Amino acid sequence: MLALVDTHCHLDVAEFDADRAVVLARARAAGVVAQIVPAIHRTGWPSLLALCAAEPDLYPALGLHPVYLPQHCDADLEALADTIAATRPVAIGEIGLDWFVDGLDRERQRHLFERQLAIARDAGLPVVLHVRRAHDAALGTLRRLRVRGGVAHAFSGSLEQARQYLDLGFKLGFGGMLTFERSTRLRRLARELPLEAIVLETDAPDLTVASHRGVRNSPEYLPECLAALADVRGEDPAIVAACTTANAREIFGIPPPA
Repeated sequence: MLALVDTHCHLDVAEFDADRAVVLARARAAGVVAQIVPAIHRTGWPSLLALCAAEPDLYPALGLHPVYLPQHCDADLEALADTIAATRPVAIGEIGLDWFVDGLDRERQRHLFERQLAIARDAGLPVVLHVRRAHDAALGTLRRLRVRGGVAHAFSGSLEQARQYLDLGFKLGFGGMLTFERSTRLRRLARELPLEAIVLETDAPDLTVASHRGVRNSPEYLPECLAALADVRGEDPAIVAACTTANAREIFGIPPPA
């Protein structure tokens, strides 16, 4: 069985409360050997950290998601720095800029993004980025506030923007949207990029694969993302799995199995 890393799975959220153990068991049975679980707001950090502490193949990332902007305050930034020092997650995230959702103050987003990048830089940690319709703004900020790379999650920018992220030490996350044949631009991008630039993700419970359209996404569907990536690239799934897993281990410092 191929060993895969889900670099973006919100296994801690309420959508999984009823059957989290079953979902986790199914993911493991499908070959998912590790999952990065990124936070979205401060109130979720304790339960996320407890979940990851209880499961050896779950790795926490802590941060303040831009879409949840109304829930964040500057005191959360101080708490983030303190919690990172106390718990040492594998990354800061998910953080970023969202110019897609109406009503989110862009300057406030920039403020929180820059502060969290500074925290990541000081801690020597990579970041998990959420960027929608704001890649140029995010890239400009990242060039000013250099961090130890990370992942541009659910990447949907241009090839030129992708190359700029790579130059800054980032990998690009691809998941369920690759399984939809209508995602022609995204599939072309996944074919044109070097395999060393790519990591796999589900973003469960969101952005599900084509075969489960309309229902909750799950980390157990990650092999379908792998199959789609291998298909659009015309490469052996085993080679794609080995490279994307190695990429994820490199970025997040995940040790190989003993």
